[in-house]
Amino acid sequence: MTKARLNPSTVIGIVASVALLAAILAFAANDPSLYLNYPGLAIVVGGTLAATFISYPLREVLRIFALVKTVFRHEQDSSAHDIEDLVHIAQLWSRHDVRKVEQALADVRNPFLRTGVQLVIDNTPEHEIAELLQWRIARLRAREQAEAELFRVMAGFAPAFGMLGTLVGLINLLYVLGDGDIIVIGQQMAIALMTTFYGILIANLVCKPIAVKLERRTEQRVHLMDMLLQGVGMMAEKRSPAFMREALNAFANEADDDAPPTATAKTPPAAAPARATPAGSAPSTR
Repeated sequence: MTKARLNPSTVIGIVASVALLAAILAFAANDPSLYLNYPGLAIVVGGTLAATFISYPLREVLRIFALVKTVFRHEQDSSAHDIEDLVHIAQLWSRHDVRKVEQALADVRNPFLRTGVQLVIDNTPEHEIAELLQWRIARLRAREQAEAELFRVMAGFAPAFGMLGTLVGLINLLYVLGDGDIIVIGQQMAIALMTTFYGILIANLVCKPIAVKLERRTEQRVHLMDMLLQGVGMMAEKRSPAFMREALNAFANEADDDAPPTATAKTPPAAAPARATPAGSAPSTR
């Protein structure tokens, strides 16, 4: 079993954010311990989780930890492998070797591709194959967008509970205001503002980045499924395997290799004079 790799962009982001916060606490704060306010942190984190539990079913909230692990995990791009699997099966299918097609299909790791090819060899009508695969794409997009939306909702809750903690701190501040002790007043004001700091930090450094990462992951997965949908359709139409490989590679790379670069393209003269052709010689075709 291969060991799971960490997502490098997530690791870089975490290291950069920790380094930035450490630099702020080391050089911009007289006492870094003032940024540790456990009651304020409990208000923000506890309030955000409580509001999330109220807003979503339990089974969806419990998926938070699995989704966070997904953000840290590096997922290999399987598009090249899937293209080769599909082209290989299409070559066998063009030879009408159903037995070898089924053997090759058993080795396919992508369940979406396996379903599409199985429908083709079962002689399912092409429009029904497209409808079923498009429905699976839409279902995956809706499910994963809902998962990303959960973190966006949490990103909205965190600053709100940060303000709630600030109000609690201001109430305590007003209580000690009559004593006139400027040191105590300053300490209470710092504690009151720390909860807002925690709320903004959790929303913009934890919840929103996770939501964006999940949305980007969904876009990549849907793009791969759209590519495989086109490939299965070409296999159902009995298109050439070589054509399928070129078309799917172009789809995967999102590049038109046939178009010349605009920076180096040269336009021929609009009215080039015709050159006389010597007698007895054929005109050049170049």
